[in-house]
Parts: sequence; structure tokens; C-alpha cells
Amino acid sequence: MKHLKFIFQAVVLGWAVSSCEQAPHTESRAANPAWRALFDGTGTAGWEMVGPGEFKLENGELVTYGGMGLLWYAKEKFGNCQIRVVFKITKDGDNSGIFFRIADPPKTPWEAVNKGYEAQILNHEDEYHRTGCIYSLTKAKAIVNLEAGEWNTYLITLDGKRTVVEVNGQTLADYSEGDPVPEKTKPYEPDRGPRPDYGYIGLQNHNADTHVHFKEVSVRGLN
Repeated sequence: MKHLKFIFQAVVLGWAVSSCEQAPHTESRAANPAWRALFDGTGTAGWEMVGPGEFKLENGELVTYGGMGLLWYAKEKFGNCQIRVVFKITKDGDNSGIFFRIADPPKTPWEAVNKGYEAQILNHEDEYHRTGCIYSLTKAKAIVNLEAGEWNTYLITLDGKRTVVEVNGQTLADYSEGDPVPEKTKPYEPDRGPRPDYGYIGLQNHNADTHVHFKEVSVRGLN
């Protein structure tokens, strides 16, 4: 009888641990690897805006106006997944970014900057502040100059403490928590320090002269 009781307790304990590990996370290695659209051109259900400016829905695309603001997906946090974002600039010098690992629901755009990571969208800056880098933390491994009017694809892989960033199939950043980063030297650069494995996703509208178009934001779990 004691032996049966012990087996029962072990089974219950094992179920409880498994549930605690998986319940908080909607994206996991066991998730279906099919892509799931967070924005598919039909509307912004589940998204919330903070800061000045706006994202206008034009011809099935989100277009940035004004700033500095942030449109973030408020329904859930993501981790252990891939994020695919299809975008284009309208002119050389347009500025935007894709945020991820945002720790808490942001009340201002700067909370996303300082408590998350940003995959930069911008030509002509240095290797820590241009397209393909994790903004001000990692060097872009190659120079990618975005062409106005041409669609590009960001693929961001979140795998535990590791983040891999690709642009048009080329790996431009591969960063793990604890890797060395340069000191913060400018007030608009993000605070240094760890980010959570699971966080919110956001898109930046940077300034009045910038109009970046987004036609897809999708996620899928890792195998």
C-alpha cells in the first residue's frame, strides 16, 4: 500500500512540474511549427499603441507616422519561437525597429527600449546602430543597405537565452545573455542588463519624416 501511495505521489508531482513549466508560455518547442499571423493586413486586433504618432492601415499594410511611438502585441508574451516581419522603407534614411523580449506591458516607448531588445531598421549608421544589429548591443555582421520600395524579411529566433537575427536570409546577429556588450554612452541607447526569455513584441514608429511599411508579423514555435 505504501508502495502504491509513493507511485501515485510521484506521478502527481511529475504532472505538476510539467504543468508549471509549460503553462506560462504559449510558444514552446512542442508548439506547432506552422506560422501564425499577428498582423496579416486585415486589422490590428490584439495590438496597442503607446507614445506619439500612429500606425495607419493602408492597402493592407501598417505604415508608420510620427513618433517616437510603439505598437505592441498585448495579448501574449513570446519566447522559444521565431518572429517573421516583412517590411519596406519608402526612402533612404527611414528609421524603425522591431522590439522583442519586452519584459512588462510598456507604458511608454522608452520602456520597450530599456527593457527589451530592438532589431534595427536604418541604413548608414555604424555597425552597432544599423539594420541587422540588436540596437547598440551587437555589431551587424555585414552591411545591409535597404532599398526604398523593396520588401525585406526579418527573421528573429528566440531560443532560451540566445537570439539570432537574420535579414533576407543572412545572419547579422547571434547573441546570448552574458555576451560582452559595449557600455551605454548615449541617453537614447537601451539600458544594459538581462532580458526575459519570454516577452512582448512591438513595432516602432520613430519620427515624422519616416514611413516604414509592414505587411506581415508572424510567429511560430521551435521544433
